[in-house]
Amino acid sequence: MAQSQAKRSLTESRLGGLSVSAGGTWATVARNDALARVQEMGLPERRDEYWKYTRPDSLTQAEVVEAAIFDGGDKEVFDGLDRLKIVFVDGVFDADASDDFALEGVAIERLSDAAAADIHWAKDLYGALETRGQTPVNRPLAALNTAAATDGIVMHVTGKVSRPINLIYHHKSKVSDAILHHLVKIDADADVTILETGPAAARLNKVMEVDVADDAGFHHVRVQGRDHERRAVTHMFARLGHRSAFKSFTMTANGVLTRNECVIELTGDDAQAHVAGAAMGDGDFLHDDTVFITHDAERCESRQVFKKVLRNGATGVFQGKILVKAGAQKTDGYQISQSLLLDGDSQFLAKPELEIYADDVACSHGSTSGAIDDEALFYLRARGVPHGTATDLLTLAFLAEAVDEVEDDALREEIVSLLEGWLERRRA
Repeated sequence: MAQSQAKRSLTESRLGGLSVSAGGTWATVARNDALARVQEMGLPERRDEYWKYTRPDSLTQAEVVEAAIFDGGDKEVFDGLDRLKIVFVDGVFDADASDDFALEGVAIERLSDAAAADIHWAKDLYGALETRGQTPVNRPLAALNTAAATDGIVMHVTGKVSRPINLIYHHKSKVSDAILHHLVKIDADADVTILETGPAAARLNKVMEVDVADDAGFHHVRVQGRDHERRAVTHMFARLGHRSAFKSFTMTANGVLTRNECVIELTGDDAQAHVAGAAMGDGDFLHDDTVFITHDAERCESRQVFKKVLRNGATGVFQGKILVKAGAQKTDGYQISQSLLLDGDSQFLAKPELEIYADDVACSHGSTSGAIDDEALFYLRARGVPHGTATDLLTLAFLAEAVDEVEDDALREEIVSLLEGWLERRRA
């Protein structure tokens, strides 16, 4: 379909302020290929099918909308955990604040260093999963990222990594425009946990490509929050091998606009993919989870569990699809998206989808919106629990199914503590 003049002008304006980073031959080829794909697709507009609930303007325009920097003196998320810290400030790697990359079972490099080499394993992964994820739905902001990413981390996981790797994103400039691209290659029988925390920038475009080999595991916990005026679009592209596991959980609190996309291919038999999220929004807040999971092997399992708590006119969006290809027999696909509306001004917009071409599958999806259960609230109030505390308890119970997707006890307790703190600060 030919692009409209408005879309062409928008794309040209955005690309005019960017440049393709220098690098070795393979990186230059990948970036130029991605740039050509952006030009062909054009950047998203509200009329595009998968953007009809979310205005992409502030993510696609050339100018960055200023975002105030919040400094509440809070301790760093996951501060009590033994982890390897890799710090970015407004999208730029901060060597002084980061730990040494040396860690048994994984080799870590900066994307810029890997891209400068003429021969590197990243050649076969950089932009590859993102390109695959463009079918059947165009994701031009991800292609834009591949073309113009200025920094990122490249990880080759060769064993079972004993400590989590924490990517920490600090926001220091009101007009920062960060474009980060991470690669994670996990060998057979290897396992890694990656944490992501922090507001990152006034505007963030981030891609993470994850290749999980046979019998390998990828565990991911992300906390997006604090600076409310930030805007972000993130993408995770994953390919799963035989008996592999991919598990990702995201907690989001605050943020004028956040869109998290996750595109997963289960290409090996008996693989598992779990994607979950808990979002808390107050006022000028739009949070969009867009997920596309493709089953292309037998006896695979996928779970999508998303819960959103919305108040004071906040908006939540969920677009989730399970595609079961012919031959992907014994597929078990589960999808649930629910919102808890704490007032009559907030809204939840959902588009759950199933597309199935195999005949021996168990797939289900459901989506609901509702208010606090009056009977449950009365039960707690009748036993002396204050109204605010009772509402918080019921809210945490509502979020529990999503939070329970975090396997590690310490990480799950940290998430619950963060949710409790957010609720307490906003208690009526």
